[in-house]
Amino acid sequence: MEQKKYWKGLEELHNTDAHQEIVKNEFSEELPFESESLLNATTPRRDFLKYLGFTTAAAAIAASCETPVRKAIPYVNKPEEITPGVANYYASSYTIDGEFVPVVVKTREGRPIKMEGNTLSTITNGSTTARVQGAVLSLYDTARLRYPSIGGTETTWAELDKQVTAALSGLGGAPVVLLSSTLLSPTTKKVIGEFLAKYPNSRHVVYDAVSYSGMLAANEASYGKRVIPSYRFDNAKVIVSLGADFLGTWLNPAEFCDQFAKTRKIDAKKPEMSKHFVFESTMSLTGANADERYTHRPSQAGAVALALLAAVGGNVTAPAIADKRVADGIQKAAKELKANQGKSLVVSGSNDVNVQIIVNAINNIIGANGTTIDFASPSNYRQGNDAEMAKLVADMNAGSIGAVLVYGANPAYDYYDAPKFVEGLKKVKLAVSFNERNDETTELCKYQAPDHHFLESWNDAEAKTGYYSFTQPTILPLFKTRAVQDSLLTWSGNTTTWADYLKNEWVAKLGGDQSAWDKVLQDGVIEPATAPALSGASFAGDVAGAAAKINSAKKGGTYELVLYEKVAIGNGRLANNPWLQEMPDPITRATWDNYACISNTLAQKFSTELGDDYEIHVERKVLKIKANGKEVELPLLIVPGIHPDVIAIAVGYGRSANTGKAAGGIGKNAYPFVSFNGQTFDYFSTDASVEATGSKYPVASTQTHNSYEGRPIVKETTLAEFIRNPKEVNEDRNELKKFGPDFRKDATLYPNYEYQGIKWGMSIDLNSCFGCGACTIACQAENNVSVVGKDEVAKGHEMHWLRIDRYFSGDTDNPEVVFQPMLCQHCDNAPCENVCPVGATNHSNEGINQMAYNRCIGTRYCANNCPYKVRRLNWRDWNGADSFENNLYDVADMNDNLTRMVLNPDVVVRSRGVMEKCSFCVQRLQDAKLQAKKEGHPLKDGAAKTACQQACSAGAIVFGNVNDKNSEIFKIRNEQQTDRLYYVLEETHTLPNINYLAKIRNKDAAPKAESAHHEEAHHA
Repeated sequence: MEQKKYWKGLEELHNTDAHQEIVKNEFSEELPFESESLLNATTPRRDFLKYLGFTTAAAAIAASCETPVRKAIPYVNKPEEITPGVANYYASSYTIDGEFVPVVVKTREGRPIKMEGNTLSTITNGSTTARVQGAVLSLYDTARLRYPSIGGTETTWAELDKQVTAALSGLGGAPVVLLSSTLLSPTTKKVIGEFLAKYPNSRHVVYDAVSYSGMLAANEASYGKRVIPSYRFDNAKVIVSLGADFLGTWLNPAEFCDQFAKTRKIDAKKPEMSKHFVFESTMSLTGANADERYTHRPSQAGAVALALLAAVGGNVTAPAIADKRVADGIQKAAKELKANQGKSLVVSGSNDVNVQIIVNAINNIIGANGTTIDFASPSNYRQGNDAEMAKLVADMNAGSIGAVLVYGANPAYDYYDAPKFVEGLKKVKLAVSFNERNDETTELCKYQAPDHHFLESWNDAEAKTGYYSFTQPTILPLFKTRAVQDSLLTWSGNTTTWADYLKNEWVAKLGGDQSAWDKVLQDGVIEPATAPALSGASFAGDVAGAAAKINSAKKGGTYELVLYEKVAIGNGRLANNPWLQEMPDPITRATWDNYACISNTLAQKFSTELGDDYEIHVERKVLKIKANGKEVELPLLIVPGIHPDVIAIAVGYGRSANTGKAAGGIGKNAYPFVSFNGQTFDYFSTDASVEATGSKYPVASTQTHNSYEGRPIVKETTLAEFIRNPKEVNEDRNELKKFGPDFRKDATLYPNYEYQGIKWGMSIDLNSCFGCGACTIACQAENNVSVVGKDEVAKGHEMHWLRIDRYFSGDTDNPEVVFQPMLCQHCDNAPCENVCPVGATNHSNEGINQMAYNRCIGTRYCANNCPYKVRRLNWRDWNGADSFENNLYDVADMNDNLTRMVLNPDVVVRSRGVMEKCSFCVQRLQDAKLQAKKEGHPLKDGAAKTACQQACSAGAIVFGNVNDKNSEIFKIRNEQQTDRLYYVLEETHTLPNINYLAKIRNKDAAPKAESAHHEEAHHA
């Protein structure tokens, strides 16, 4: 097995003095008390029981504050569809900005509280993403617009209709433009078409904040179709990504994670997996999961594509690649592509038409069309047209546009030349916004006609040709909002309501069958009875012309800038979501900000102070970055694996205060760095300058909060080594034999407990965990996990029950990355249980490490004794759950009565000063057992699913009863994956109920290490 040293950051890699100090003082912070009586002085941990361990003093403190009274009003006449305490489920669809995920929405007492993927969709197969999991919180966003307004003053819908209709009639023939982001709804487009037909020369302009216009234009030039085909990563044995983060943000990650995972699962009897190459400028989620990864400047993206085309046999002259490692990587990738004709795929994240034409030419040569690229069912995920948007802004400034109606777009914030758009909007006679919130564009519009949240709406979506999904209201509108389609129908003179319009359209399509329509709403999707056969397209692109333009492109300067989307925040549409703001970025592990990502090599140029210890300090040096005539100041963050001459900045931050408390003033807006090349938008700059400002700014990162003090936690090997000797992965377990033939029974003083009935267990496959974070947000939504805010995260007080540890290994400039979900291991010999003085943490007869919150007095002894560092102390009252006066700490309105509607009533809301941790979603387990009991049969495998398992798009998490020999978890542990299976810190004999499957990379086997080096390298 390949032996490596794993490190979370440079300070751990080099074991610096500061890192040693942090490990030594992991629990150094004293427990704060805020009573004015006997606890006025700071109190060390050892005195905790002395003062608060069930004493009269504690009772006196509690009695000194009145417990707030909350009144519950029962139903007089219970709605037929609602049974208190019983969840209802509705099929719906998440289609924001073209991302497509059919979902099933869980509601309690009429409140949507959780979303899961719809398994009836063959596109996503039940997959979700972090943004989808977090979208339910946006329904209860206090910053949503609550009523129609004219000039900032609340009005009635009747008055707004009257004035808008009059204004439309008085345009004198000037065109009306409906400006929207990508819309997947065919029926909504029909309504738009009928509305615009009343006004001569009017048009619908589609603008995406992060554009794919270059790909659409290239496909039109190459195949005569302005569409994006369906990509079939599951059919590919070799995948080459040229800056396309398809596991994180590119097009539709929920779909692609599901497909890609199928090629990464290892069958022990016939071990094989796809080969994954990535060429990129910054460290993306997809790059972090590559078998072979290479970095280059953004200006070289075209040259890399050309070199790859030449290497696979294309008749082009490619520029020389100066970086030998990249040049060798191109030849290596080309060799694999040619060896897997018809089973290979190349994708590119570039928005340059010429680069995409070259990529199309590569796919044509390697036989991807009709095998891994499908034109029979093209996707509609992105429809923006950059040139049309630029023309619209020019026409607005020329005064030739009569009215602009904005739906889902926000160009005053994310257009590359936002000031020009703003000036143009001032010259338009009628400006109407349908957006849900008073965002940067909406606040400039005189008429605000806010649309419903999608969970309050009716709609349909055609993700791919012939593949439909539906949206239906899961709750009555919370505010005086109205569907945008109702507004357009009203202004068109059509008295039909949008709900009836949509129903009539589909009942007619379904042959006039009302029951068929009811079935559609129940299922949530309509798909072809038989999937159409994969189809290619005839390539006719001008390769020579594209190559000539790439070869004549401007060369890069000293430094180059690249813009990217974060997995959680994306283009910024959901920036006012506290769950997503606090989700640690998979790569940087930072929260609540964007920053300038640079390599350690580049960081050293700004100050001799920037050593390996720099990562562990909250305060970061601020850099001034200039490019394309714009500048911004951002803190630097060292990211191993980024190109030494590149600065990477995430878009989606720097929102206005009106956007909401979670987004307003957080980070800086990077969209002004975007440029327009006359055809498409470029999300990079080939000539940037960067300098240190001398100031500092705090960045809250979760990266250095936990340490395993050098003990091995990750196991990894290569495919070739695994095929040669699969048992080598766990050769270190031979050391356990010294305790006796049965390590579980022989290596302990504890009596062995036999679990007679159910024994819950979990298996996590490191090969198909891509680190996307969907599980983290799903856990937060399911279990009412608190949002603590940036300042508390910086102190190490984040509350996430499930974290995803990111480990680097190898060269700091070109590291490999492993993601490892870490949650309570539910140890059978749990160290936490031994040290709790009040018996708050205990073990169930089903193998679950339980927490009795009402018993816990917050000693933190259990956290100190936990080798996995997965227990969280509730340092503050984040939820208004205790009885101490003025003790509530509110972050971004998370305790507003509206926002609290998202809370899951099946999970208790914890008060301050108690330990929290993963419970294996015990409320779900109990529900599944009760349901099986009601139905009169034993619990079936798969009936009980944890939130993290259900959210995982890659199927990396398997959960079930390990005593059930027919369960998937039993087969993994005892039949299918015995050679890859291991337990973290198994040698401590904690006996975890969570196992991991070793990471396997499809790359050349590493040289065998000498025995002395073997032992040193194996320890993280």
